[in-house]
Amino acid sequence: MVNAHGLAAADGLPEVFIPAESALKQKILVTRATFDEVITRLRAQFDVDDNQREDLVYSPGELRRRAAGMDGVLVSNADRIDAALLDACPKLRAVCNVAVGFNNLDIAALSQRGVLASNTPGVLDDTTADMTWALLLGAARRLTESERWMRAGKWQGWKNDQFLGQDVHHATLGIIGMGRIGQAVARRARGFDMRVLYCNRNRLPPEMERETGAAYASLDALLQQSDFVSLNLPYSAASHHLIGGRELALMKPTAILINAARGGIIDEEALVSALREGRITGAGLDVFEGEPAVNPALYQLDNVALTPHIGSASRATRLKMNHLAVDNLEAILAGRVPPNLLNPEALGKRRSA
Repeated sequence: MVNAHGLAAADGLPEVFIPAESALKQKILVTRATFDEVITRLRAQFDVDDNQREDLVYSPGELRRRAAGMDGVLVSNADRIDAALLDACPKLRAVCNVAVGFNNLDIAALSQRGVLASNTPGVLDDTTADMTWALLLGAARRLTESERWMRAGKWQGWKNDQFLGQDVHHATLGIIGMGRIGQAVARRARGFDMRVLYCNRNRLPPEMERETGAAYASLDALLQQSDFVSLNLPYSAASHHLIGGRELALMKPTAILINAARGGIIDEEALVSALREGRITGAGLDVFEGEPAVNPALYQLDNVALTPHIGSASRATRLKMNHLAVDNLEAILAGRVPPNLLNPEALGKRRSA
């Protein structure tokens, strides 16, 4: 008797039929609920452990347990991939972030162990730039504050001085971090006839400055001159608390700070003090230093607009992000270089199938 793998069954032992294709499928963990079509695409090629029903945020121990024995994982920015997890998952070859930021990944530990990591840049630039502008306009015109007041039944009619905000048109916008998203934010400023300053680790080529309509400035000069300051840079050790008490003190008392990048870029305690004391006029925050926990003092302030990390949250964009993460995963597990490799130094050490 020959079984499904073309191997003869031993005499006297029951034959177990296992479909050959399922036995050969590589194992994948998807840590958060995603679109059904993404899971369908994955299941056509891989043996998939998903989180579709409960969409739990796994604890570090649970994540290690579920990732053990996996060939690849699709992770969110809430999933910490570190040396302890990698040591518990010797088969792991692919860690694919469904996000642009990757401060949740220990790149050095991944590279040392030959595990390839990837992210999903590009596909969310315009959507995140749109959200940056939503926060900017909402904070400038006190949108969330006035809506809360109105829903509480406090509106008794029009008044000349009711919820006076800041003009956006013809104001100065300072952009800290002039990558793809920062450039998209700058281009949108043209419709408001704004003066745009930018600060970046590297100055843009002259033709790109002309295309975006942005002028280079030092960080201090940008903070001193801008009516609106938008943070659009990656989070790293170098950018941790880039905006603290000193930087906030440089800003105009009428200025508004916008963050749709990463929470740790701002020292939230310093920001709370500046907002509470009126040393800056307002803020719009989509990200938080300890998220999903939020500094409770922020909830007590009327001059800050708060949203729950939804910068890239349009259906079309989130779907593109997930499919791009799958593109990266497929490439790595097929032995190819993925489109968005974060650690090329791991290529020479990559784990074999």
